[in-house]
Amino acid sequence: MKRVMDIVISLCALIALMPVLLVVALLVRINLGGPVLFRQQRPGLKGKPFFMLKFRSMTDARDEQGQLLSDEMRLPKFGQVLRSTSLDELPGLLSVLKGDMSIVGPRPLLMEYLPLYSAEQARRHDVRPGITGWAQVNGRNTLSWERKFEFDVWYVDNRSIWLDIRIMWLTFLKVIRRADINQQGQATMERFKGSQQA
Repeated sequence: MKRVMDIVISLCALIALMPVLLVVALLVRINLGGPVLFRQQRPGLKGKPFFMLKFRSMTDARDEQGQLLSDEMRLPKFGQVLRSTSLDELPGLLSVLKGDMSIVGPRPLLMEYLPLYSAEQARRHDVRPGITGWAQVNGRNTLSWERKFEFDVWYVDNRSIWLDIRIMWLTFLKVIRRADINQQGQATMERFKGSQQA
């Protein structure tokens, strides 16, 4: 039932939002150049890698040594708007349609985090990752990593269609209010270094 709901919602959303997708793609091209899409390998169900798609929100600015500048220095105003409105997440609907992601589930993080999880935290990969999730509607990027993983595992243990519907509604409210986008004083979430080092 969940997979059917994912297919129906993602397909309908892609069709309905096609004009928005095209406009955002054009604006990304104008403001940031190419490529329009950010493509990165992330762990999916059972940790199996897949390529997640987002609209690009950061530049490729580098220092004199050719090293990428910090996230804060590479995130222009345009990129901040994309993230605050969650428009950068829209290409993820393609991953949902393909079956790599779900509308609701723990957010897919970086592959390099996999060996850092405790056995309990790793259970977040027992379900497909989602565009939104229980952690996102309970604090999103203002949460500590440990608290975020607690919400993810709680979702794995308590998932249901009704809970998914509730999360989607709460996500809509969060997006409208542009709530919990960043940790205070940071442009992006700080990197996870393992619970033992937190």
